[in-house]
Amino acid sequence: MTTLRPFTCNDMFKFNNVNLDPLTETYGLSFYMQYLAHWPEYFQVAESPSGEIMGYIMGKAEGHGESWHGHVTALTVSPEYRRLGLAATLMAWLEDVSEKKRAYFVDLFVRVSNKVAINMYKRLGYIVYRTVIEYYSGDPDEDAFDMRKALSRDVKKKSVVPLTHPVRPEDVDL
Repeated sequence: MTTLRPFTCNDMFKFNNVNLDPLTETYGLSFYMQYLAHWPEYFQVAESPSGEIMGYIMGKAEGHGESWHGHVTALTVSPEYRRLGLAATLMAWLEDVSEKKRAYFVDLFVRVSNKVAINMYKRLGYIVYRTVIEYYSGDPDEDAFDMRKALSRDVKKKSVVPLTHPVRPEDVDL
């Protein structure tokens, strides 16, 4: 049985099995600590009965006015636990936290080449809001899709009307 619980500092010593996956964006320890300190309610881990980290989600609340939203900074599931619905469970959990904070929508960025993740997000009700040119650094740099899902506060669904033109990372306002 899988347990969802808040992420703790000790989890940073146990999440390599998840973070070493090539599809997972990783960050420095101080980045994880910043999220844990500022948005602990948005940081959740899925744990196996043996105590192994199966996956986690890390996010935050940001923006102002009708741009107030939940943001998925990282969602990852260890390869051996994929295709069990764990990512969908973690996403639903973050969406619920965002609903309670009266957010208008939830957004996330995903590599345009990550078709599996894009299709999963679409099945969960997310749309491609816009393309962000060269969002991910690399050789070569890679574009990202900014995907969004309207929450109940956005009655008119204004937050999910797609932009018709791509933007650069410096033009992404929070």
